[in-house]
Amino acid sequence: PEAILWGGFRNGTLQGAYLILAARALGLDCGPMSGFNNAQVDETFFAGTPWKSNFLVNLGHGDASRLHARSPRLDFDEACRIE
Repeated sequence: PEAILWGGFRNGTLQGAYLILAARALGLDCGPMSGFNNAQVDETFFAGTPWKSNFLVNLGHGDASRLHARSPRLDFDEACRIE
């Protein structure tokens, strides 16, 4: 039973990724979040149901003038090795 729960949780995360891809394809900005108090979210929004939170995502049209510059990234050759 526990393996089923974790498998379902993982699959829910993957489906959430598809939601984000679809929303971005429609021109929406997405802000997925973890690290919140799941128990508090579940009590506030899902009390009396079997539903549990996995992650939060905000959707909308952001203000591009308020974006931070992207942090530096490693080049592929620096981060990966193919043998």
